[in-house]
Amino acid sequence: MKDISPVYVGFGMLTPVAIMVVEQLPEHNTGALVKEVNEFVFDDAAIIACLLRQWDVSSAMIGTAVGDDPRGHILADQLKAWGVQGEVRLSKEIRTPWEVDVSDETGARTYFWERSPQILNTLDGADLSLLDGARMLYVDWYDGDHIVRAMDEALRLQVPVFLNFEHGHADPELLKRYGGRATICQAVTDAAQRGDVPPLEVAKKILKTGVQTALITMAGEGCLALNGSQAVRVHAPSVFAVDGCGAGATFSAGFIYGELKGWELEKSARFATAAASLKVTRPGLQMFSINEIAALAEKLSVEFPATALHTDH
Repeated sequence: MKDISPVYVGFGMLTPVAIMVVEQLPEHNTGALVKEVNEFVFDDAAIIACLLRQWDVSSAMIGTAVGDDPRGHILADQLKAWGVQGEVRLSKEIRTPWEVDVSDETGARTYFWERSPQILNTLDGADLSLLDGARMLYVDWYDGDHIVRAMDEALRLQVPVFLNFEHGHADPELLKRYGGRATICQAVTDAAQRGDVPPLEVAKKILKTGVQTALITMAGEGCLALNGSQAVRVHAPSVFAVDGCGAGATFSAGFIYGELKGWELEKSARFATAAASLKVTRPGLQMFSINEIAALAEKLSVEFPATALHTDH
């Protein structure tokens, strides 16, 4: 059966990951009992592709090359099993990287990752033809200037670009370089997501670069979504966190799902917040159904801060 052209295309690092769930992180030079281990494919672009496939959205990955080794072949097989399109390039010149994430029941995650320049450089030779006909490109700021070529090609093809900017907006040069190429931008207030910088201030700063929609996530506090005419503050529900790994990517996937469906800002922000909230309640990245997420989304508390609409464009 021929693949349906992907509407979502992720661009970025490909790496296998082991997600370990513990009750709490141990003290230095001691240990902790692991309650559960899940193996999956990271980074966020690939997570989103796999999540969207669970919601019956045609998805593809344009990723880094991986090693022609057992881990690399397992990764390629996993993406194929999920129905994620795109060639996984295998190279004998590199070794497949590895990531280990430790999630504790506070909702926090501690991660250890490999990101060598040699592997990231393989993005520069990746085939971008999957973008032709797509309806969304996703990129991460931490992949550096390797994302610029893909963003520019998406702009040429009039494909909207979703940029995960995290706290990268604090760098004025990066804000100008990446923000000016993005359609939708997801960010956090600061590196630790403590809210040291007001979310509305961050959102307005991002919109000034030409971004159409700014999404500021605040961990367990929910999100602020802002565009040129609307502002929505969605409060996250109280949940028992088991595994916070992938929560940000799940939020992105939820919002992208809404965008692809043509939903209004409020509905997409509600759905994204609900999806991320449900995700942390169980380990791994097996996602809840659309109906389950939508049911929770309808119950979320929402505000419409009028002052947020003055974006000073």
